[in-house]
Amino acid sequence: MLRIFTSAVSACLLWSAPATAAPSKATVEQQFQIWLVNDLWPEAKAAGVSRPAFDVAVKGLKLNWDLPDLVPPGTAPPKERKQSQAEFSSPGAYFSEKRLQGLAGTGRNLVERYASTLRKVEATYGVPGSIVVAIWGRESGFGGAKLPYSAVEVLATKAFMSTRKDLFLRELISALHIIEGGDIGAAQMKGSWAGALGQPQFMPTSYLKYAVDFDGDGHRDIWNSVPDSLASIANYLKKSGWQAGRDWGFEVKIPDGVSCAQEGPDQAKPLSDWAAQGINRISGKPFPRGELTASMMMLVPAGTHGPEFIVSPNFYVLKEYNNSDLYALFIGNLADRIAYGSGTFTGSWGDVGKMLRSDVLAMQKALVAKGYDVGNVDGLPGYKTRRSLGDWQEKNGLKPTCFPDASLKSRLR
Repeated sequence: MLRIFTSAVSACLLWSAPATAAPSKATVEQQFQIWLVNDLWPEAKAAGVSRPAFDVAVKGLKLNWDLPDLVPPGTAPPKERKQSQAEFSSPGAYFSEKRLQGLAGTGRNLVERYASTLRKVEATYGVPGSIVVAIWGRESGFGGAKLPYSAVEVLATKAFMSTRKDLFLRELISALHIIEGGDIGAAQMKGSWAGALGQPQFMPTSYLKYAVDFDGDGHRDIWNSVPDSLASIANYLKKSGWQAGRDWGFEVKIPDGVSCAQEGPDQAKPLSDWAAQGINRISGKPFPRGELTASMMMLVPAGTHGPEFIVSPNFYVLKEYNNSDLYALFIGNLADRIAYGSGTFTGSWGDVGKMLRSDVLAMQKALVAKGYDVGNVDGLPGYKTRRSLGDWQEKNGLKPTCFPDASLKSRLR
């Protein structure tokens, strides 16, 4: 059927629009059907997908024109935006107290409800239930978030016409493997507008690596099974390097005279060394004895203008789930609220996040010219930029803040 349709469509497309005109949606839909047969099927076949499974998955498939970042054939991709707008905002906006309190309250109830399952999950994977439930809550509202999109439709649309076609083609092939494996049918495979699946919001490649059948029904069902969803999150973290028995980190106070330019996973020290510098938990509680000889890292996401932390390697495992310092801090704080009834971070987020990316970019280029490693030169102040800036401030007689601000624009050239 699809081969016959391809020939008919090919003939129709000989009557093409002028080169300067954007193709109609109908024309693009026809091109999509040709792509399914001439391009996607050979890729799927080479990856080991059977023809019957492929035909079932793509039957009746159409493009979803409502998705973002689409580049239909015959059109130009959007121009890269100039680094001129304030595209990063104050980190404080990320930590909505109302949202965190709501998630923590629901999370505590669910920890009690699924206590037996969570004990088994922790015994199997070494990840605390509070961490697993925090991710569950952040990703899908504990499974309550609506997933209105057909994952196959989303992934096929983006593999055919998006700004990251290669990435979505890999994910689409993985989705076809999931369907052929029998865990879920194409019609039931629901996800987000970006193609993330089920309650843990796994991309299909992650599903194939980390999803597990924890309730023993023969299917890895992260859409409907709470045990499968919780265990799959824990398995993801374990395989990403989670160290059992260790915390994610602690909010601390860095005393005056101790440089904030010691940040980063490559500057790890035993916790006892940080404590010897006068760095203590802001809560006033002592550090756990079992952590004192273990490796820990400084984290100052807003420099000295915000909360300060000493974190364990588990913090960076949380970043494997979503590569963002703020995401990992959100999960850590939410998990602490669920497990211990703790509250917001004590340190307040200062007036940061209003710098133009072009200004930060200029600072990064100036630091690079002076021999500093700032990581990505992209106008965003990652930890390498922050600590390089702090080191430069210190060497030039300034109090290190480890964060770009307007007063430094004329100084750092």
